[in-house]
Amino acid sequence: MNQLAERLSRISEPQTIKMAKLGRELKAQGIDIVDLSIGEPDFDTPEHIREAAKKAIDEGFTHYTPVAGIADLRQAVIHKLKRDNGLDYTPEQIVVSTGAKQCLANAVLALVDPGDEVIIPTPYWVTYSEQVKLCQGEVVFVPCGIENNYKITPAQLEAAITPKTKLFMFSSPCNPTGSVYSKEELAALAEVFEKHPNIYIISDEIYEYINYVGKHESIAQFGDLKNRTILINGLSKGFAMTGWRLGYLAAPLDIARACDKIQSQFTSATCSITQRAAVTALTGDLSSAHAMVAEFKKRRAFIHEALKEIPGLLVNDPEGAFYMFPDMSAFFGKSYEGQTINNADDLCMYLLHRAHVSTVTGAAFQQPNCIRLSYATSMDKLQEGVKRMKEWLGKLS
Repeated sequence: MNQLAERLSRISEPQTIKMAKLGRELKAQGIDIVDLSIGEPDFDTPEHIREAAKKAIDEGFTHYTPVAGIADLRQAVIHKLKRDNGLDYTPEQIVVSTGAKQCLANAVLALVDPGDEVIIPTPYWVTYSEQVKLCQGEVVFVPCGIENNYKITPAQLEAAITPKTKLFMFSSPCNPTGSVYSKEELAALAEVFEKHPNIYIISDEIYEYINYVGKHESIAQFGDLKNRTILINGLSKGFAMTGWRLGYLAAPLDIARACDKIQSQFTSATCSITQRAAVTALTGDLSSAHAMVAEFKKRRAFIHEALKEIPGLLVNDPEGAFYMFPDMSAFFGKSYEGQTINNADDLCMYLLHRAHVSTVTGAAFQQPNCIRLSYATSMDKLQEGVKRMKEWLGKLS
């Protein structure tokens, strides 16, 4: 009998996808599920971007493109990075991929060898560690508590570094916590990295535009860190373009060339039509993106206050993205009709099957006391979801 490759045993299915799947299955049975599990804007792609894609089709722009992306798009990325981040890159340092997740995979494959240590502050996005495991790297998790809004401190970073440390991976704004690193906080981390010049940094900035506290700050702005930082970004969150599948990275030239080489053997270039649409997204009017973020901010204000009113929940104050990440440990050990809640996994299943609210266990993000709630859905659904949660959490004793 043929056997599957051993590498498959190192990784697991993302809990985010698993919970969305379970919710869809219950919906198919006729159950009214309020889905707060999925990290996808509930807005349509702005019209001017859709029109650019239609024009590309009408003009017959439907053939293969260079692996790293068309010249116009790489110039658009360079324009965006200069305009928004004050960073200068050349076209050869930009690689466009089929989603930011592929950019991450390209970068990890280009950098991590068996035995290399990769520091990941937790809570973190589930894919980071799985990609490192596929490369047979060693994941070094650094737990970051709610008392510091789930952000790593310079002391924690310094303590985690060893001679085997090759890479540091993080996101700001963060999925799942919504935490945003300030310029001062990033500068303090940069001081640590300056003492360790052999460590690379992957800075996942996919939620850049969904920021409620001011200007987005990138760690690549400090000292020489740009020469060993891989910036990851894309269109899915800020432009409501999840299904279009386009991400991009900006990196030191040798790493960008390595990512181009890797991608050439996996997917080659991303969709030509999406690339044309991306040029318009990155260089055109941002008012649609700003309007979407303004709506997210209203939802954030509602759900933050509503969750704080539920006895037992401990809630942080997210500064970006569209997630709440409350500590639910006050409910552990409680029961209802013979069902005992031992951990966040149990609580998510309880909320799904009793309250018919789909969430994601914090265990998926290495924070087993929490659950993740997405407020990338309508205000009506948020209000109904919180109402159901409050009712069914109140039944636990």
